[in-house]
Amino acid sequence: MAIPTSTNQVVESLEQYDDVLSWINDTLAPDYTDNLPEVIDLSEIDHQITQLLTTLDIASEDTSMELERIVDDVSRGIPRLTYDLHFMKDGASTLQNALLGVLQRSKDAVPKETSDALDNLHHLDAIKGRMEAAREVLREAESWSTLEHEVTSLIQEKTYAKAAERLSEASRSMVIFQNTPEYDPRRTLMVNLQNQLEAALSTALVSAINAQDSASCREYFAIFSIIQRESEFRNYYYGSRRSAVVSLWQTAFLLDCDRLPGAANDGATQTFAEFLPKFYANFTTVLGIERISITAIFPDPISTLSQFISTTITALQPTVPQRLASYATYHGEAALVHLISALQATEEFASSIEKIMEKLRYLAPASMPSTQISISSADKPQIHRRRSSRMSISLRLNQHRISSTIGSNNAPIAPADGIEWDQELFQPFLNFQTDYGSLERRLLDYSLLNIISSDTKDKVAMSDKPRLFRERAVDIFGLAEASIRRCKSFTCGYGSVGLLQALDGFFQSFIDMWTADVQTESFNQSSLDKASASDNELSDLDYTPQDWSTIQLSLHLLSSARAVSDRLNAFEAKLRAYFCQVAAQFRLSLTDPSNFPMASSKGESQLLEQSTLNSAELHSLLSTVENEGTSREPPFSASLRLQPPTPVSTPEPLLVDAKKALSLFAQTCQTSTSKTILSPLHNHLIEYASSPSWRSTSDPTSALSSSDLRVPTFSLSHSDIIQRVAEGLLNLPRLFEVYADDDALAFSLDTLPHIGAELLHSLSEYGHEIPTQPSHRRRSSVFMKPSIIDPEVVSSAWLTSLGHTFLEYFTSDVLPAIPSLSIAGAAQLASDLEYLSNIIRALNVEHDGLEKWKIYASMDTEEGKKVVNENKFDTLDPVLARVAKMRGWQ
Repeated sequence: MAIPTSTNQVVESLEQYDDVLSWINDTLAPDYTDNLPEVIDLSEIDHQITQLLTTLDIASEDTSMELERIVDDVSRGIPRLTYDLHFMKDGASTLQNALLGVLQRSKDAVPKETSDALDNLHHLDAIKGRMEAAREVLREAESWSTLEHEVTSLIQEKTYAKAAERLSEASRSMVIFQNTPEYDPRRTLMVNLQNQLEAALSTALVSAINAQDSASCREYFAIFSIIQRESEFRNYYYGSRRSAVVSLWQTAFLLDCDRLPGAANDGATQTFAEFLPKFYANFTTVLGIERISITAIFPDPISTLSQFISTTITALQPTVPQRLASYATYHGEAALVHLISALQATEEFASSIEKIMEKLRYLAPASMPSTQISISSADKPQIHRRRSSRMSISLRLNQHRISSTIGSNNAPIAPADGIEWDQELFQPFLNFQTDYGSLERRLLDYSLLNIISSDTKDKVAMSDKPRLFRERAVDIFGLAEASIRRCKSFTCGYGSVGLLQALDGFFQSFIDMWTADVQTESFNQSSLDKASASDNELSDLDYTPQDWSTIQLSLHLLSSARAVSDRLNAFEAKLRAYFCQVAAQFRLSLTDPSNFPMASSKGESQLLEQSTLNSAELHSLLSTVENEGTSREPPFSASLRLQPPTPVSTPEPLLVDAKKALSLFAQTCQTSTSKTILSPLHNHLIEYASSPSWRSTSDPTSALSSSDLRVPTFSLSHSDIIQRVAEGLLNLPRLFEVYADDDALAFSLDTLPHIGAELLHSLSEYGHEIPTQPSHRRRSSVFMKPSIIDPEVVSSAWLTSLGHTFLEYFTSDVLPAIPSLSIAGAAQLASDLEYLSNIIRALNVEHDGLEKWKIYASMDTEEGKKVVNENKFDTLDPVLARVAKMRGWQ
């Protein structure tokens, strides 16, 4: 298109576009839309832009001028508008006056006689209406004088329907006597007559109910409804029809419910687990029959059947909660397993009831029973009872209670959704479900006691403890996996918090027992294997055969702990997956509760949702686990297998206390190993503190010649004891070369004495990840597979730990036991410490306490007294204070 040359064309072309850039492109290059030339003439485009700018300027000026003209026209028209409004107001007033005049003239046109006649007719009509109303009142009042006689006669004649209709008419006239002295006596009379009619009908009603005469029951129901006694009819019906079910429950004497544990049989022949399915089967049979009977009698079969179930359950004696409590008490620690069986039987019963309810929901309105009542009388017309209004059935939990309109009275009945029976059925289990965590822990502890009872009966040799630890772990984790299934069956996932706490405490208790067993077990020579593969290779070391056996046992226990740790991590992954499944089910239930209920029954789901199990702690746990699972698992893709795994942060551990207990077990084994390895060194130092060299009075730095001249001597050499200790320390690397291939040494390195995560990372020469002990806040795995840790790092960590442990013992227990130091003794001690310090450095160990003892022991008397005098004695370094006491500086 060509560039517009007029302002109208510019405005029209702009209105055709929503985007200014598109308009500019189409305006400047209209001929290049289909075939863009390779070379565009820039001078031509510049000319077009100039032309377009000029056109836009002109269009802008024209638009401004047009806008000013319109504003001027509006400004001149506003005063004229006020005048027009005033003119319209005057015209309206003139029209109103004209209409009033026309109305007055129309009235004057009617003669006065005609107007008076019309007024008289209106007055007479009002009088007639009031007289008719007064006549009706007088008739109603007159009928009350004969009401008692008429109703009594009808009852004696067994024409109950007529008596009910007569009472209904009298009841409608009660409003006439409202707020008058006659109301209370007449109300009392009405109630008495209704009671007489009910008493007269009760015997026939019970007979009809027992005979399952639906037609008679339907007539009696209509009569009871007319006299406002529908609830009494339902009580008669429910009481009669549930008698067989209630009797079956009451006459049953159960082994594990109706007597204490250990008591005599007392005639009990079956258990509660055997009786409950039979009871539910009998109840289901009764409900199947009642589905047909109730449909033929009541206008609201679903609500009626729901009420029947609820009233039957509440009428059971002893009550269901009482029997469940006795049942749980009888089975004690294993009560949870038996309660789950009872709950599952109840859920199956609820499912069968749902099927019966479903059949009632599909019942066509045409098949509902007629509520017409025929009165056997030759001279009386048929009296009809108004059909009960039936509302649509909704499954929403907050559905309002519906009413059955009978005559002019509305009698409330049960909710149409039938949810009351469901809650009544599962309410007895709720207290046990909310206490699931405690029940689960008691069951786990009871099962653990049964497992380890054989170990206590048959004394197991200490050398077999590592194998037994692995075997018992298999049993323990089998129990733990069963607990996940119990949580799902008994609480539908709502007990996840209690499950986690029970499992964590259960694992901790199991591992703590083994830790205590290792700590208290004496590694006597008879309980350990004396043979060792290291005897020939390290025969020159100062270890006894029992020492070698103890080391081997500790390593085997560490290896078992590593196996248990792997199982614990695998189980924690299963537990995390279960929690993710529960979280997904919660989310589906929240969005679509009808199709994805948490439990098998809506009533059970609602009870669990409203219980204390549905806590903020539960939602926090599920949200945390689900978020961690989402961050760790990317969406599935076929190309993921070709891509390297993306490093992610390790999730927060779930079984915190169990992993701490396992870490403590590993630390106990490591401490035992360290104690055994260092035992020869400790034996060398037994007499070190009581060495006579500490009290020597000779000057170690000079000797007297025959001319009494002091001749300088060479520095003292270290003592024999320190020499043997040094040789033992230098032999430690050889020991770990033999055990370098043992993966047990690499397990839980961070629990080694005097070793932490920072020191482990500093010891790593190749930058491998080192396992660390987790805390509640830090995200890191508890243990790492030892195969990825360099053996040199493992050896360095153990040597560092052993060096620090030995020096801690040497500086804390051995050196402070030296009673006193002479000048010569101090020089000898300084020489020993210097030599020992060099040996320790060769093992890449530095110890501040050893350095302090070396420095303070090397001071002469003047320097030592000066340092002591410059500081108060109570603020002195503990090592300096002890050396000062030995040297007598203070």
